[in-house]
Amino acid sequence: MSSDHTPFLLIISAPSGCGKTTLLKELFIRVSGLGISISHTTREPRANEISGVDYHFVERALFSQMQKADKFVESAFVHDNHYGTARSSITQLLDDGLDVVLDIDVQGMKEVKASSLFNAVTVFILPPGIDELEIRLRNRKSDSDVVIKQRLENAVGEIAQAHLYDYLVLNGLIDEAADLLAAIVQAERIRTSRSFLLNHDALVKSHGMAK
Repeated sequence: MSSDHTPFLLIISAPSGCGKTTLLKELFIRVSGLGISISHTTREPRANEISGVDYHFVERALFSQMQKADKFVESAFVHDNHYGTARSSITQLLDDGLDVVLDIDVQGMKEVKASSLFNAVTVFILPPGIDELEIRLRNRKSDSDVVIKQRLENAVGEIAQAHLYDYLVLNGLIDEAADLLAAIVQAERIRTSRSFLLNHDALVKSHGMAK
């Protein structure tokens, strides 16, 4: 756990099929002191997905109840399913001193930024190209041709908004992309605006300097 800075929220977005899940796993191997906010969704879990680990898989009725109770900091209707991030899932991790990774789409990022609840750092993951993205989607063998076409169309629209993010990471070679993402986290941790190292008394004590 990191203790030398104010914990922050890191929003990561990417077109479906871009390899974001694999990239985030590599990030957690490289960087300690991270927590991940688990979103709620009404879609069915894919093979090997676990509720409470990959998503909180819930019925539409429960999702609607949470939405009406203003439990979500952002929510969206994507590919015929609802997705949402519970405010409490972020604040609890921040209170625990962890930097929080939030995996949401462009629409969700805009909602979080507009809420002004969190001073989030944003990263957009780019695929090597649309053709490569289509190959990755088809290799998943989880979507129909209609759904794949819809995901590719959405990807074009999302990429067109990548300039709204603080950072861009091209996910061509996974190791290179993961190293870049880890470097972003480390750089954000030592920003003077969130560092505790400028606390004068603590600095004097740690370095044995006279006041």
